[in-house]
Parts: sequence; C-alpha cells; structure tokens
Amino acid sequence: MSSYDPKTTSSLQAASAPPKQENMLVNLGFNVIVPTLILTKLSGDEYLGTTWGVVVALLFPIVYGLRDFQQRGKINFFSGLGVFSVVMTGGISLLELDPQYLAYKEAGIPAIFGLATLLSLKTPYPLVRTLLFNDTVIEIDKVQHALAKHNCVEAFDQRLITASWIIAASFLVSSILNYLLATIIVTSQPGTVEYNAELGKMTALSFPVIAVPAMIMMMGAMFYLFRGITRMTGLPFEDIIRSHHKEMGNNSDDKSKDHQ
Repeated sequence: MSSYDPKTTSSLQAASAPPKQENMLVNLGFNVIVPTLILTKLSGDEYLGTTWGVVVALLFPIVYGLRDFQQRGKINFFSGLGVFSVVMTGGISLLELDPQYLAYKEAGIPAIFGLATLLSLKTPYPLVRTLLFNDTVIEIDKVQHALAKHNCVEAFDQRLITASWIIAASFLVSSILNYLLATIIVTSQPGTVEYNAELGKMTALSFPVIAVPAMIMMMGAMFYLFRGITRMTGLPFEDIIRSHHKEMGNNSDDKSKDHQ
C-alpha cells in the first residue's frame, strides 16, 4: 500500500472555482496512520485477527479514495491507480500469495506512473500539464499569452518535456525504494500476525522513506518549470500563480459592477 498519492486536476476541464484544499493530516490519517495501527496493534487473534485486520486496515485508504472521487466528481487517474494498488495489496494478503508478489506490486505502481508520464508526451495531453501546468495552480491564459508575445512557446514546450523526465525519474526512485522496502521488511507469509505487523511497518515507513524523496523531486520539477516561466515571460511569480483571494476579489468587483 503506497502512501504516495499524488492529487491532480485535468487542465482540459477548467473548474469554475478553486478546488477545496486537501487536509494533509486527514490524508496521512486515512492512508498511513490508521492502517498502520490496525495492522500492527489489532491483527492478533484477541482483536480483529489476521484476515479482518487486513480488510479493515485497507478499507481506510479505499474510503479516502472514493471520497476524493465523490468530491471532485470525476475519476482521477492517480487516485484511481492508488485505490487499485490498495485493492491489489488486499488481494495478495487475503489469497496468501508469496510476499514477493507484494514487492512486485509496490514497485509496479509507481513504475506505471512514470511510464504513463513519458508516454503521455506522445499525446496531445501530456500528464505534466495535469500535474504542474494546470489552471487550478497557474494563470494559464496569462502565461500562454506572454509566451506567445515573447516567441517562447517552443522553448517552453521543451521545458515541459524536461520537467516530464524529472517527474518520471521521481517515480523511478519511488519504484526502486518501494521494492527494496517491501523486500527487506515483509518476509513473513500472508495470513500470519507477523505478516500484518510487517505490512503495517512498511506502510508507516513508506511516507518518510519513499514519499518524501519523491515529493522533493516533484517540487524540483515545479521550481524548474516556474523559473522557466518567469524568465521566458518576464512575469513576476505572483502574477503566475492563481490566487483564490484574487479570484474572490474579482468576483466581488463583478458583483458590485452588476449592482451599479
């Protein structure tokens, strides 16, 4: 079960208002803290038992993923794949397959993310635009107009490609670390209390060991992209970022004009 659960909104379907900010504590609680406590503390025979311990622990990230879908009103590729990852973890555990399959799954999910990021460069809708260059974060129209004005459209497209490779590299690092973590920690056979405890330990360590390095690389890609935008357009950083308060102010101005 990977704690790395990137959130993204399609740049093709502009939202009429900024999406509700995600609560990181709630995210960690549902995806890491509660599942870890259940697997490590409540999977003994005197509590839930090994089977129900896995089922109940995995219900929390599944419910969180479904809640995310309900709030956003559309299927999120990364969230959907995250839920699929959790379901696969449950399947491997409940079917009592060899623990090596868990390591393959842990490595495979971020590898699919990275591969999808690179393959999307061959399509009209590269995922880098969904992840970093989207209209929930950036003033897309203003930036594109400035890029065209300074004849930097092609140069910026090349920068997007480079940013895509940085993102793909972050997923590759996550894939390798996932595999190593699962191989080193989860060695017991599924269906045992030891396996559940090891699964819980892997879940707890997955955030500092895997998610943090991957997030740092993702932030590096974002900084690389934003720095390119400011240099190519001449726009200050404050004019690039979409501001919720600025939008609220614009809406208030529009309403006041309507009353006049």
